[in-house]
Amino acid sequence: MYDALLLSCIAGFGSFTQGLAGVGVVLVALPLMALVLDIKTVIVLVNLLALSINIVLGAQLFKHMRARILVPMLIGAAPGIPAGVLVLKAVSAETLQIMLGLVLLGYCAYALSGRLVQRETRPVWAYVAGFLGGCLGGAITASGPPIIIYTAMQPWTKDRLKATMIGFFLVTTIVIAAMHAVTGMITPAVLAGYCGAFPGLALGLWGGMRCYGRISEVLYRRIIVYLLLVLGVVLLAKGVQ
Repeated sequence: MYDALLLSCIAGFGSFTQGLAGVGVVLVALPLMALVLDIKTVIVLVNLLALSINIVLGAQLFKHMRARILVPMLIGAAPGIPAGVLVLKAVSAETLQIMLGLVLLGYCAYALSGRLVQRETRPVWAYVAGFLGGCLGGAITASGPPIIIYTAMQPWTKDRLKATMIGFFLVTTIVIAAMHAVTGMITPAVLAGYCGAFPGLALGLWGGMRCYGRISEVLYRRIIVYLLLVLGVVLLAKGVQ
């Protein structure tokens, strides 16, 4: 009973973040749920939670998605995932986490300095962002940062920005969930954890979506930068442990 309540609270916090910013459930839920369940169960469980959130947000933001942006990102991610696995064999996960953490902190410092100007980038950068996202997903299960940075640099509305992130994450979580199902990784323990976490997941997502509708474009972009700042600190801390 206690574990189910704890999982629900963690899922609620993570889903609130995802509902508000379009990203965050993996960042929040994965390390915290690993304190309650074994890591293999948590990885599969968190992907199912993220998939559920992305389905709801994808339906809400579908009209703001653009295939000309998402398709190149997904094409780039396809070779990026196996490339990330190969990179992990040559470089330790800790080294990758430190490098990524430093990159994120550098980007956040630049963004917070006020010198970052949003402008439409060349189409090739969508492929690059997707490839890097796939690489990091294959290497350290953290595909989000390149996608977040790429979208945050565009002169889009907050709806377009969030919809692009959610569209990418929706497809990747569907693929990962299918792989987990085929390989028998969606176990009774995973399903029990999902059932325990669902009440908090639903409540947190509702709250995040409500808050998202009330914030300005400027505040939304600021939230994204601060999320990247937190992620950078977390990755550095994990890398130097």
